[in-house]
Amino acid sequence: MHKLKRHLGHSVAAAALIAVTTSSMAHAGAFALREQSAYGQGMAFAGMAAGGSLSSMFWNPATLSAVMGFQSESVISYIAPRSDVDVLSPFPQNEGDIAENAPVPASYYGYRVNDKIILGLGINAPFGLATKYDYNSLVRTSGIAGTTEVFTMAANPVVAYQFNDYLTVAVGAVVEYANVRLTGQALPVFGVSALDDADDVGFGITAGIQLKPMDGTEIGIGYRSRIDHDIEGPLVTQIGTFDVEADGFDLPDKVSVGLRQRIMDGFRLTAGIEWANWSRFETVTLSGAPAAIPLGFEYEDSWYFALGGEYDVNPDLTVRAGVARELSPNDNANRSFRLPDNDRWWFSAGASYQATERFSFDVGYSYITADDTDLVPAAAGGPLSNGPFDGTSDGSVHILSAALKMKFGGPRTEEPIVAKY
Repeated sequence: MHKLKRHLGHSVAAAALIAVTTSSMAHAGAFALREQSAYGQGMAFAGMAAGGSLSSMFWNPATLSAVMGFQSESVISYIAPRSDVDVLSPFPQNEGDIAENAPVPASYYGYRVNDKIILGLGINAPFGLATKYDYNSLVRTSGIAGTTEVFTMAANPVVAYQFNDYLTVAVGAVVEYANVRLTGQALPVFGVSALDDADDVGFGITAGIQLKPMDGTEIGIGYRSRIDHDIEGPLVTQIGTFDVEADGFDLPDKVSVGLRQRIMDGFRLTAGIEWANWSRFETVTLSGAPAAIPLGFEYEDSWYFALGGEYDVNPDLTVRAGVARELSPNDNANRSFRLPDNDRWWFSAGASYQATERFSFDVGYSYITADDTDLVPAAAGGPLSNGPFDGTSDGSVHILSAALKMKFGGPRTEEPIVAKY
């Protein structure tokens, strides 16, 4: 297991919670991680809730309808973010790149029991990554932000029921572990503090439906429920160490809608929309210290819009590309130096190669560029955690993903399952 970095706060402690799932340069709004599929990475995840790959089950478990026999998909994504922070006042200083590179793994397994029932299992890191200010940083020495480490790992067992060639439904459970380490932030009364190695296990559900109203058309709707984490661990302060609990750290519900449409032989158009209920992420309270510490986030809901396509060059090689626009839950009122997140554009390309009848490979690449980002001091309407600091951030991300797919059993060609009545 690896850890990921996040922030501590005053309201800054607000950062402490973000840490539980933040990414230095968020890749799915705030601190979620979208990098769960090399196949999807290649077209900016357009249409993933409709199907296309075993990893589509992360967005919609009903896409397991495509499984024949036993299948697996092992994914590794390498995320190389850049987030250059400049302090404009009260003391101008370039803080440099606060983002940290990290690998993100994911694995999927599917097994068709019979012509109606399919079982699946996904293992993912849905939230995380890291930010870090240098030890001589003005932001760190002033107690605004330091090091943030956040790690999550989730297991998602699923059962899908295929009524016929046209309709599949699925439900599943999510068991998620979260671990957080936050350092270098000033808290009222307690001084510069650190939430050290705090963790929790939370539970949620997934559900989905896949429709195939006509040949060449696939429509999917997937849901991942919110997961409530009560993070527990030691809060190390200048007046002592306290065992605290971050009550009500609720990660958002997500709804994904996807479309895959065959336009002509060998060419398919894909499109997707995703909504995340980040507005649930409001105020969390650290309890267990001599005084309760409220952490204010006040996030807004986020949206993701993607359009892509794929083309079969020959029976063994498929190429794809996509573009997406993501609307962040962060704005000037809640954007902290811990997480200088903003709306961004995605530009992606990828390919799949069928090496043998049983083995294939996916690769995907995305370049993400964020809008110009302001970090607003508290007195001007920014979060309390920013204190008197005014700044800007310039962010971008390179992501490279690869996957190995294996198929065993089932028909040699994937023909539709015919329901028997």
